[in-house]
Amino acid sequence: MLRIGLTGGIGAGKSVLSATFAQCGGIIVDGDVISREVVEPGTEGLAALVDAFGDGILLPDGALDRPALAAKAFRDDESRQKLNGIVHPLVGKRRAEIIAAVHEDAVVVEDIPLLVESGMAPLFPLVVIVHADVEVRLRRLIEQRGMPEEDARARIAAQASDEQRRAVADIWLDNSGTQADLIQRAHDVWNNRVVPFAHNLAQRQVAKAPARLVPADPTWPEQAQRIINRLKTACGQRALRVDHIGSTAVPGYDAKDVIDIQITVESLTVADELAEPLLSAGYPRLEHITADVAHGSDPSLWHKRFHASADPGRPTNVHIRVDGWPNQRFALLFVDWLKANAGVREDYLAVKRAAENAAQYAEAKEPWFLDAYRRAREWADSTGWQP
Repeated sequence: MLRIGLTGGIGAGKSVLSATFAQCGGIIVDGDVISREVVEPGTEGLAALVDAFGDGILLPDGALDRPALAAKAFRDDESRQKLNGIVHPLVGKRRAEIIAAVHEDAVVVEDIPLLVESGMAPLFPLVVIVHADVEVRLRRLIEQRGMPEEDARARIAAQASDEQRRAVADIWLDNSGTQADLIQRAHDVWNNRVVPFAHNLAQRQVAKAPARLVPADPTWPEQAQRIINRLKTACGQRALRVDHIGSTAVPGYDAKDVIDIQITVESLTVADELAEPLLSAGYPRLEHITADVAHGSDPSLWHKRFHASADPGRPTNVHIRVDGWPNQRFALLFVDWLKANAGVREDYLAVKRAAENAAQYAEAKEPWFLDAYRRAREWADSTGWQP
């Protein structure tokens, strides 16, 4: 099952995007629908809201008066947190019940208005954000929903900022134009990214990584942080640390457009326990890769487990190594060594360019790494480097 987190600011066009994904075959789990369901008359949710905000939030027939609740709940942070503390757990419980009944090969699109604010983004292998400028959203709320301008501005201000949404967005869809434009973009995303991603997951296979070096992308660290947050959530306490490693971790350095991440664990037994959690997060295991090339006298200390992303839009390698083993330490050392030595960076870049056309890119670089391992350790000893 591929789970997609979908969100956007109020008035951004989330409902149009959700409806389009539904037409493409996605199973929509709508947070707005569930949030209404859990506060219907007779529910524990509605009773809790009345206790918190008073009888004034009820209509004469006993149903929830949503504008009255909004006027009280969005007036300050404390009131909004009180509302979220009541509704979010109930919505989460109901969402889990719905997903449990879905076929395992389905693509589930979880439409969650406050996905960013609630810190839920790392729970999803893919997060889609629909965006529109604040003034565009404001005009839509006033003209299409009949919302008073003051209330509309308060609702927008109470939600996450564009910067906070960008930080968690794997896919950013702008909807400042026409609805037709958004629908076209949605179909492109579904056909060219979602469908291949879901297929790869179902087959437990990884997305093909690019073969060429590209100019340094200044957003690589931000992309890596999203992946790290996702992996930390999937691994829980079994991950001692999760780090961005490899060439993309060096600012301004040309590299293949593949993010390398290292998960440090206590043992390979723990690494094996992470196979299914990482698959659910979008990272199938490559069973045939069980070790790095040993640069020491004990090859057993260079064993590891290896996963990679099933998402064709973000090729990622995930190396799981044991705390304190030489391959775990060298992965961390190598990044710092490159950052600190311009000459080494130039030397390694030349090696990578020469290896681009080789049948086996990684193997073609190994002769250089044999000496680089020694030189990096000497640098670490001379500088007092610690991971």
